[in-house]
Parts: sequence; C-alpha cells; structure tokens
Amino acid sequence: MNIKLLCVGKTDNKQLQALVDEYSKRLNFYIKYTIETLPDIKNVKNLSEQEQKTKEGALILSKLGPYDHLVLFDENGKSFSSVGFSKFLQKKMNSGIKTLVFVIGGPYGFSQEVYNKAIGKVSLSQMTFSHQMVRLFITEQIYRGFTILKGEPYHHQ
Repeated sequence: MNIKLLCVGKTDNKQLQALVDEYSKRLNFYIKYTIETLPDIKNVKNLSEQEQKTKEGALILSKLGPYDHLVLFDENGKSFSSVGFSKFLQKKMNSGIKTLVFVIGGPYGFSQEVYNKAIGKVSLSQMTFSHQMVRLFITEQIYRGFTILKGEPYHHQ
C-alpha cells in the first residue's frame, strides 16, 4: 500500500517543513509515503466560502486515481488513540487497497463532492491547529502507527 497526503496550500515555515521531511524520510522505511501540496486558490477575497470549497474540492478530486481510497482529516471525523490509528492503518493494508489518500482541506473544510468521494473521516483533535502544523502531526502519527505495528520502541504505553 502507498500513502499519499494531499494538502491545500504550502508550508512556509522552514522548521516545520524540516520536521515533516524528517518524519517522511523515516516513514518511507516502512511504506511509500508522499506529500503533495495543492496550490492556494487565487483571489479568495472575491470568493464566498462555498465557492472556495468548491474550487479546492475540484482540485483535490483531480488528484485522485480511480482506485484511491480517500480519507479526510475533519473535525467531525472519528477520533483514534495512536494504537487505534495503527490498527486503522493495518486494516487498510489488509484490505488490499493500493493507495490510501489522506487530505487536509482548506480553511473552510471540504466541498460536498469531496465528502461524497471519501470513504472515511478522521479527527486529529477537537482543537484547531494551523494547516502547517497538521502536516507534521499527521506524518508523525502515521510514522508512530507503523512503529507500533512493527513492535518498535518509539511509542510508549
């Protein structure tokens, strides 16, 4: 299985990007992991929230392959412990899917078309984090999940 993380908008914080790169490098020891950054929508000041979600949604959907399994990071999604998330990853690998695609949406969430395409939603927390920080948290949690599955000492219970 491959895991791809789609993100709307770039990270301009070099320290955060360096940490994302570090965990991505570690994660690629276990699984092929890629991060694709989608460009920010232009002229958002002239768009309603719904128009912005629709444009971002079209961009997200254009990046999906026909057999990709889409999971959204959404505040209303299922919450997991780190061990529970590792079990979620194992279940996806056992199901034989080729590519699991996680998506971090824009500031207003996702369009209805993206929700319709998704096979699930995951919540990182009830708190709100910057999109730049969420990339690091997600990448670290996927890495942590694989170390749990392999019985390695990274995660302490």
